[in-house]
Amino acid sequence: MRICNLKVPLMLALLAPTLAWAAPNPRLELPEFSALARKATESVTISLDSSLLALAGRFLDAGDPQDAAAKEVLKGLQGIYVRSYSFDADAAYRQSDIDAVRSQLSAPGWSRLVETRSRKTHANIDIYILVANNQAIGLALIASEPRQFTIVNIVGAIDLEKLHKLEGQFGVPKLDIDLPNAPASGAQK
Repeated sequence: MRICNLKVPLMLALLAPTLAWAAPNPRLELPEFSALARKATESVTISLDSSLLALAGRFLDAGDPQDAAAKEVLKGLQGIYVRSYSFDADAAYRQSDIDAVRSQLSAPGWSRLVETRSRKTHANIDIYILVANNQAIGLALIASEPRQFTIVNIVGAIDLEKLHKLEGQFGVPKLDIDLPNAPASGAQK
């Protein structure tokens, strides 16, 4: 009877690496971009894992409504990773540099939420989300223009309604995307 009791845990232990391998990875492999950083007029590299996010959260003022909202969003996050570069000339970076990151977003589980392309300004914005078990666990933003590009990867339990409260903090760019507001309590129906 003891052998039967050991079979299930043994099978789970043997299958665990396979199950972990099959799970989608919300953290993107971002290149160093060190050569681009040397050419850039401005560069930003932010790598905040869960322990650094917890530390950063301690510096937010719970009495300030904006900081309190950001602190609430940070609770479920495991990481924020940002790479942003600006150049003084067009075509200072290769599109293949960005495409290498974008190709990771074709993995199972990732879905594109937003795609914008401007022929006039040559600006492109893509926003992807990774969902597992009906929970957003990863978000990626790739924004590029002829003289700059930004990649943002947010890892962890993401509440999309609250996520916009991180705009302008921790290297997350302001997108100026308005979310639909709930009607005011006195609004006519």
